[in-house]
Amino acid sequence: MVERNLVNVLLLGGGFMLIFTSFQTLGNIEQTIIDSIKKDVPSFNGDGYTSLAIIYAALSLSNWVMPSVLSAIGPRLAMAIGAITYCLFMASFFVPHVVLLYGCSVVLGAGAALIWTGQGMYLSQCSTGETISRNSGIFWAMLQMSMFFGNLLVFFTFQGKTHIDETTRSIVFAVLIAVAIVGLVLLTCLRRPSANVGDLPVELNTEVRPRQAFLNAIRLFQTPRMILLSITFVYTGLSLSFFSGVYGSSIGFTNAIGTSAKQYVGLNGVFIGVGEVLGGVAFGLLGTRTTTRWGRDPIVIAGGVLHMVAYFLIYLNLPNSAPFGNTDALSYIQPPSAIVAMCCSFLLGLGDACFNTQCYSMLGGVFKSQPAEAFSIFKFTQSVAAAASFVYSSYCGLHVQLVILVVLGIIGTITFCLVEFAVKRERPTLERDYEK
Repeated sequence: MVERNLVNVLLLGGGFMLIFTSFQTLGNIEQTIIDSIKKDVPSFNGDGYTSLAIIYAALSLSNWVMPSVLSAIGPRLAMAIGAITYCLFMASFFVPHVVLLYGCSVVLGAGAALIWTGQGMYLSQCSTGETISRNSGIFWAMLQMSMFFGNLLVFFTFQGKTHIDETTRSIVFAVLIAVAIVGLVLLTCLRRPSANVGDLPVELNTEVRPRQAFLNAIRLFQTPRMILLSITFVYTGLSLSFFSGVYGSSIGFTNAIGTSAKQYVGLNGVFIGVGEVLGGVAFGLLGTRTTTRWGRDPIVIAGGVLHMVAYFLIYLNLPNSAPFGNTDALSYIQPPSAIVAMCCSFLLGLGDACFNTQCYSMLGGVFKSQPAEAFSIFKFTQSVAAAASFVYSSYCGLHVQLVILVVLGIIGTITFCLVEFAVKRERPTLERDYEK
């Protein structure tokens, strides 16, 4: 039984790894790619930041209906449908047209809500209170391996190029779509989770009506504990949009880094992936032990410190105008250091793994009786923040963005710790009641 659920988690992680090998790579290079498309197709005036903002806005709005959808079709079918929308979005780049780009962005946003809410519910169903930290870490590590393969492809195909020509773009798009299709096939192989034993009892109603599921999500969102966690979720959304879209583009647009600046966009993704995977593996292998002994808060605090260090180094290394396009401006480190930039990428990835593995552990463990509702709220708040970030990224310089991240990072770390402290106080009482 335990082995079957572990196989399910591995299949889940493998499917997401392949799908997001494609999408995260494309998100990382989208602004750079679109900048090159505009030079080849003058009539095309799309914007990468706007596309990403639309995706996350649609995702956030769609999340409110996802508990109802999942109650009707289940998490496995939801994830399969969601995966198809990722393939459609990437295929749209073969025909550069503004309406098609933004239309597919809306479709992908709805599909992302399906795949992520389904993933959270399915992971929770495959886990117990004792295995949720392990399974979250395993899933996160496998997911973030996606940062390696696609970005290595970008690193080598973009080598020596200041302009990404149509042939190069077509090769990258074709490979990414093929990889995503294989990921979709893996998700269709997921089996029904085995019943969990040895866990604290929960009343998980698998036959909640769609309308009731929506109302449950609204009520859960209004609870003090979820309100505090939502601040943490907002921060994870802001940091996600920064390192997945803004930071890589800022490196590529900083001319003083040298002729390899565009290559470093891909290498940046690889180093983020290294940090993400190391964090996921560490908290997957040690998650149960560390959570039982010390709780989730030390890991989240460590993630907050890592991010603060990264933001300070980015402030010193890259110019304020870097997010907007090619620039000859300089910051305090002159010339900008590619080594420092890659170190920051690693710190951003490792810190993000600290936050997200513990958020997954918290949601899958503490809110196990309402997994679809809890993960919908998580993706809603995270996506609203990401969409807002991509909107202000088009207007705010790098330094203002870093200040926003620092402030929300500190507050989000504190609110997560407050909830974790409350969970620690309640856990012994629940265990004593269960023994009786």
